Amino acid sequence: MRGSVLSPHYLREEEDVYMFQLLKECEGAANIVISGHIRPDGDCVGSCMATYLFLKKTMPKADIRIFLEQPADIFSCIQDFDLIDTTFQMEAEPDVFIALDCEKTRLGEAEKIFDKAKKTINIDHHISNEHGCGDVNYIDSKASSASELVYDVLDKQYLDEEIAKAIYIGMIHDTGIFQYSNTSPKTLHTAADLISYGFDFPTLIDKTFYEKTYVQNQILGRALLESILFMDGKCVVSYIDQKTMKFYDVTSKDLEGIVSQLRIIKGVECAIFMYETSTLQYKVSLRSCSYVDVSKVAEYFGGGGHKRAAGCTINGTFYDVVNNLSEQIEKQM
Repeated sequence: MRGSVLSPHYLREEEDVYMFQLLKECEGAANIVISGHIRPDGDCVGSCMATYLFLKKTMPKADIRIFLEQPADIFSCIQDFDLIDTTFQMEAEPDVFIALDCEKTRLGEAEKIFDKAKKTINIDHHISNEHGCGDVNYIDSKASSASELVYDVLDKQYLDEEIAKAIYIGMIHDTGIFQYSNTSPKTLHTAADLISYGFDFPTLIDKTFYEKTYVQNQILGRALLESILFMDGKCVVSYIDQKTMKFYDVTSKDLEGIVSQLRIIKGVECAIFMYETSTLQYKVSLRSCSYVDVSKVAEYFGGGGHKRAAGCTINGTFYDVVNNLSEQIEKQM
């Protein structure tokens, strides 16, 4: 990481955090690509859209494109959400590629564009992406979110209500509305500045975090009803197979938040939610409360994430997957 040191007001205890100015790093670029990880969540969408809105405002002559898999409609309240390109089609070599909330192998179809870019920038907070994958990197695993890091690198004189709103959305989704352990004093200072721009943050929280459709609540109820406690009640697991998803006519986006509901069951330290992506293949989400480092569990199976929130994809029957996960979780119990 390179650049100036953050002001002491924002330094974490016994830690120097270095950053760069995004506008300076993009100076002179005729075309810029912004992208994030596959199956984009709130932080991915918020950080990507905030970066897009900032560069569109400060570099009006540049061709700026944002590539993502189609995000959930709850994020359509972000300005220019409808300009997200889901085709991943680009013939020209980007002058700058900005990878947010992930390292390059999680970019999906955008990885091929990243590889041919003249300059790459990586902004991420995942502990599994220790050194970054770009020519220029801003990596801080202690940050609440990639959105918080995007706030750090933007020239504040150009911040406006729409950019602030996008950053705030990313932050609330990766911190569980500032209740997870990744919330720091710096996180709350940042949030305080963001809400000063005047957007309706209580409604934003309701609409993007809490509000669910009737069908989403039905599938949540199904997952909770069929959940199983094990390891003396310290772990809970639930899963949804493809047949059930078809019955309720839901997609993976409708399953977001289920694992968090499992995590708050009294006495549970580690929660597992998985859904079937194809025959004998499951997308697994892991959450923990106090001491299990689920990032280590996920990394063992080729995934990644944070100490208290991580994910991976595992092949096998439901029982095989649970047994394999249990073995890694038990090592930390």
